[in-house]
Amino acid sequence: MQLSFRTWLRVIIILSLTAIAGTAPALAASPCTERAKSLLLPGKISCSYRSTWIPSSSISNRKVIYQLPSGTAPTGGWPVVLIYQGSFFPLNNFTYYTTDPFGGYYEGRVVKTLLENGYAVIAPSAPADLFWHTNLPALASNYELSTDYTFLTNVFQAIDDGDFGPLNGNRKYATGISSGGYNTSRMAVSFPGEFKALAVQSGSYATCSGPVCSVPDELPADHPPTYFLHGFVDLTVPWWSMDMYYDRLLYQNIPTGRYTKTTGGHEWFPASAAKVLAWFNAYP
Repeated sequence: MQLSFRTWLRVIIILSLTAIAGTAPALAASPCTERAKSLLLPGKISCSYRSTWIPSSSISNRKVIYQLPSGTAPTGGWPVVLIYQGSFFPLNNFTYYTTDPFGGYYEGRVVKTLLENGYAVIAPSAPADLFWHTNLPALASNYELSTDYTFLTNVFQAIDDGDFGPLNGNRKYATGISSGGYNTSRMAVSFPGEFKALAVQSGSYATCSGPVCSVPDELPADHPPTYFLHGFVDLTVPWWSMDMYYDRLLYQNIPTGRYTKTTGGHEWFPASAAKVLAWFNAYP
């Protein structure tokens, strides 16, 4: 049987594509999907997740959602990022829209970027899904009495025990916005030696609260490297309150850096995902 020129051409193209596919490295499936914004629909980022409950006291538990990267964990387990919610906006799932307040869509981009670059992501819940205890006047200087302290201690133990899967408890990182940003700082103050690096979005020192802010003259000598992302016109957590913290880290020669969005308010930014990833990658 004689094949036509067009048939031969199709055979050659198919064989060529097969050869290319056979030699190209396979890309790991992402646990996330992203839909661009259109005239009819908002943009959407959605990552699959798992959930569990961790004790926060002898009589109460809190929900934790989490996800691991696709593929096989490296030797020692996946590095892990704890992401802390802002006030009144619990992380009950990993789905975000461009219509979400406080740049929530770009928080989704942070989660997606971390998962696709080999970091597990764990999102513990604040008390009653409201806000963290770190800067409440009655607990700011007595933090060990808070259920946050008990809860997060148990979360860290669950990481080490393998309850979330193959994670590397020696490579923990933290980030969060607003109340979650203050809580990110709390990791340096009350959990020495636990974290490799921190990224504070629209927040400041652990015990600060908006314009009521005082940074100690002496920060812990083992304070993790800390990066700040802040809007210059943030009316909730003033930029200068972050600047005080940043300057103190500089003074003590603790690695730090910052990104200021000059027109930014109290929100995640389009640049947040790449900045957070780069900072954590710098401290393996």
